[in-house]
Amino acid sequence: MRRMELIAPCHFGLEAVLKREIIDLGYEISEVEDGRVTFIGDEEAICRANVFLRTAERILIKVGSFKATSFEELFEATKSLRWEEYIPRNGKFWVAKAASIKSKLFSPSDIQSIMKKAMVRRLQEYYGIEWFPEDGASYPVRVFLMKDIVTIGIDTSGVSLHKRGYREVSGKAPITETLAASLIMLTPWNKDRILVDPFCGSGTFPIEAAMMAANIAPGMNRSFTAESWMNIIPKKVWYDTIDEANDLIQDDVEVDIQGYDLDSSVIKIARRNAREAGVDHLIHFQERDVKDLHHPKKYGFVITNPPYGERLEDKKDLPALYSAFGESFKHLDSWSAYMITSYEEAERYFGRKADKNRKIYNGMLKTYFYQFLGPKPPKKPREK
Repeated sequence: MRRMELIAPCHFGLEAVLKREIIDLGYEISEVEDGRVTFIGDEEAICRANVFLRTAERILIKVGSFKATSFEELFEATKSLRWEEYIPRNGKFWVAKAASIKSKLFSPSDIQSIMKKAMVRRLQEYYGIEWFPEDGASYPVRVFLMKDIVTIGIDTSGVSLHKRGYREVSGKAPITETLAASLIMLTPWNKDRILVDPFCGSGTFPIEAAMMAANIAPGMNRSFTAESWMNIIPKKVWYDTIDEANDLIQDDVEVDIQGYDLDSSVIKIARRNAREAGVDHLIHFQERDVKDLHHPKKYGFVITNPPYGERLEDKKDLPALYSAFGESFKHLDSWSAYMITSYEEAERYFGRKADKNRKIYNGMLKTYFYQFLGPKPPKKPREK
């Protein structure tokens, strides 16, 4: 097993959540930056990170990092990296994505082209061939430039890790699975506490919570680009990781997780997604208006992604909707509520100032995670 640096990109503002997940998985953190966490691992770590991490967007093998302010510097530094340690003679390789922030080199297409040429030159010299068939496994490369520092990684995941495989169809304005998982982890919710999402849409919050409660690894039912990298990761390592994930599932866990939505067609989608995720027996979905939000038990959690009104014609409906939500929540006097929204007037119409507020970017959209904290439940007496 070889020691390498692995890069896990995540949503901006949620690096601490991912850092905690990686440490809990047993790996050492080497660097935390805006939107990504780098950690130390081996071939097994690549498999386990892809299968078990709920809040990472993908897992990259870090090939190198250097400063470049000209295309000549970019070419020479890229060429000096040990690409032959990762890419075999018949490997298919290309720069799948380039992102540049506050750097002299800013054209993604030029960066991609120059780097590909440098990789080809290096591998031509190493393998002693002029032409590459590129008919083998895929090795997509991703590069980030931040203030002229170039960081290069090979993508082991392929399709983004937020695609768990259970959500083929989404409702309106869906929240990604990785963001939903991150937000749940920012709250004190655990499987012994009630969770209700009154704007559940395609069911992402309830499904992610149920998967956590049942200890179902998010990457169990999908494939990864690195599965075909026989030169780096033996197939047995992938099989062992899936066996580990299967052994950890607690399918008979008892939970109270509910999802409501006013749209019956969306509720059908949520139920189907829950079935695909293997947690439909753990969630109660119901067609219900937010004004009818109530629950007989105490000390529950509302975690939700209410409509933002991104389309102008929807904005006019938001004051009444957030007011109805706030009125319903008043009757849940021992509960806590957490909502992510870009609606600037959310607190005003909800009728209460948030106890905590966190700015989070949902893609390019600036949103706020408002936290309305209820009292802590009394401690259970210790069993003698």
